[in-house]
Amino acid sequence: MSDSCLDWPQMKKMIDLLNKQKLVESMLHNQSMPRHELVETLVHKQHLAELNSVLENLSATEIGEILTTLFIDDARRLWLQVGEDRQDEVLWEISDELREALVGPREPRDGKGQMNAFELVNGRLHRIPITCRQDLAAIHPIWIDLLGASKGERRSIGQYYGLELPAPDDATDLEVSARFYVEENDEVHLHSNFLLDRDDESRSVPVAFILHKDILFTIRDEELPVFRLQRLRAHNQPGYVSDSKDVLLDLYGADIEYSADALEDIYTTLGQVGRQVLREAMTDSEASGILADIAEQEDLNGCIRRNILDTQRMVSFLMRGRFISPDQVNDAKEILRDIESLNSHTAFLFEKINFLMDATIGFININQNQRVSVLTTITVVFMPINVLAGMGGMSEFSMMTQGVVSWPLAYGAFSLGMVMIGWITFLALRHFEKRKTKSFLAARIQAQ
Repeated sequence: MSDSCLDWPQMKKMIDLLNKQKLVESMLHNQSMPRHELVETLVHKQHLAELNSVLENLSATEIGEILTTLFIDDARRLWLQVGEDRQDEVLWEISDELREALVGPREPRDGKGQMNAFELVNGRLHRIPITCRQDLAAIHPIWIDLLGASKGERRSIGQYYGLELPAPDDATDLEVSARFYVEENDEVHLHSNFLLDRDDESRSVPVAFILHKDILFTIRDEELPVFRLQRLRAHNQPGYVSDSKDVLLDLYGADIEYSADALEDIYTTLGQVGRQVLREAMTDSEASGILADIAEQEDLNGCIRRNILDTQRMVSFLMRGRFISPDQVNDAKEILRDIESLNSHTAFLFEKINFLMDATIGFININQNQRVSVLTTITVVFMPINVLAGMGGMSEFSMMTQGVVSWPLAYGAFSLGMVMIGWITFLALRHFEKRKTKSFLAARIQAQ
């Protein structure tokens, strides 16, 4: 099969191992020997140990593919070696026919409680955990939420309702316009990114939506605050939702609210950063930390802007396709107005981030210029001293002073002269800098 994740060598190894076991056990069974039952038991245990060692290294999906490929007798032999703690996980990966042949009417169960159906009861959303497909027979859900569902679980739930449930990230690498479409059986497919804002990490999480026969299917790999908020509101407020499309629009609306809260956090963080940047002095280590904070907020702001633009296109698609009622169109327009206001906020935040980034880099440049200025001053001060020192170190200088001035007095006077020249040079540089500053301030005053 094209979507198989099992390598052919693994499949061949399992088939060869099963054939070898059958052949050896058949030969032992037909031969007469002393302690025949003991030998047959030992050989059987050895074969089971080999089989279990192979199964331990395979995932539930790989075991399911092997069971699907084997003849039914071999599949039963292999199934007996699957541990009880993994049986439900493997049963999700095989077809209904093979499952009935192996375990009869038993349904696979999900002990994690990550699949939930939501039914309207007295105007409130009532959550029903899905542990097996039998749980769906007695309810009429408007929303089925699959969190971290495996491929087999998605296939099993999809077969019950007559559709194919994709992985949440199947279409995230496509351009936005290709992430929403309508199938021939009127299924509406939407693939969106939802914000997950945490203290240590902020990112977009892909979510797949399918509208099918008045049921909303959501498939995702991570828990999101937006979904928790929607479940809480729909459960506590009677009449908050009336059908699956209300749930879909409210999820998008809650995502916009969550994005607005994240933007407020960015405002707060940038306000703290701004107070640090606008101080009179800043060290390079402080500047590097501030740059890291600014870059983090810029990334979060970009993530929010990308997500709300994605939501804007999805809501517009629902309106253009007339998939929603007139009352729901009004709700969709309200969402679009909220998005427009958030777009202006994100644009302002980008400008503020650029300003703080430029100011921080400016402080770094000022610190660098100050260090260069000190080095330049030292170089200029000691340049004439170095020249005189070079001249004084020549043998001609000793010859000129020999017999006229004693060498301690000559070199003492020479050293004092070098210090005076350096001091005069330093004062001249300070006077030059002051005159330059006064001229600059006079030019600014005159320009104003």
